[in-house]
Amino acid sequence: MEREDVIAPDANHDASHEANRDRDGNRDGNRDGNRDRIVAAAARLLSDGGPDAVSTRAVSSAAGVQPPTIYRLFGDKQGLLDAVVAYGFTEYLSSKNAQEPTDDPVEDLRAGWDLHIGLGLASPALYSLMYGGHRPGVSSPAAVTAFEMLARLVRRIAEAGRLAIPEERAAALIHAAGCGTTFTLIATPEDRRDPELSRTAREAAIAAITTDAPAAAEPGPVAAAVTLRAALPRTDALTAPERGLLREWLDRIADPDRRRPETPQAETPQAETP
Repeated sequence: MEREDVIAPDANHDASHEANRDRDGNRDGNRDGNRDRIVAAAARLLSDGGPDAVSTRAVSSAAGVQPPTIYRLFGDKQGLLDAVVAYGFTEYLSSKNAQEPTDDPVEDLRAGWDLHIGLGLASPALYSLMYGGHRPGVSSPAAVTAFEMLARLVRRIAEAGRLAIPEERAAALIHAAGCGTTFTLIATPEDRRDPELSRTAREAAIAAITTDAPAAAEPGPVAAAVTLRAALPRTDALTAPERGLLREWLDRIADPDRRRPETPQAETPQAETP
């Protein structure tokens, strides 16, 4: 939020704060109402004018509250933007009536991909904040929630025996491909967008992580390890330490690139021939 909107604490501010509490409706009973009103107002400003339009003065005016109320509820501009992104993401999912899981997890992944692309094209400012508006290495809370949804979809594919690579890599690949495709479409003028780009990228990403038939039916330990590892959290036949040890072994089988180097065995000295 703009530096000029920061109010330094002093005696006059404390007095005005008390005088404004009733006008702001910031008593405990109305705190949630203020928060919802501020977030909704900021979301409208974001949609209409992008992040630069979400200033303290603009939001407080649109929400009908005093600027200090925003600081008390959200701390700073990033806190408010995080709340706006979470609100917009939830609203989008609700409007799309997020589908119940079907018997085909790969089809569910396709639906999830299309939902992701749809969010970006319907709300580019919101999407850009969600996936591109944070410091490197830091994700918005809404982006974390979205990735957890993706990870659950990938886990179901693994449990069905149709995942060809380790879960973590599969989820990261789909995430990277989906975000890259969405940002490419957002940056392209609408009349110049390739209508087949999203579908082509989606099918290429899915082909890279899945098999047409249950992978466990194919010979080889890698596919079996991927499938067993996905189902491991649902077994109660092992203790927690035993599950941890088994998961470590399965990780090494499922992902050859992460295998520990084998310890070289000492050679047996050969007796010299007299």
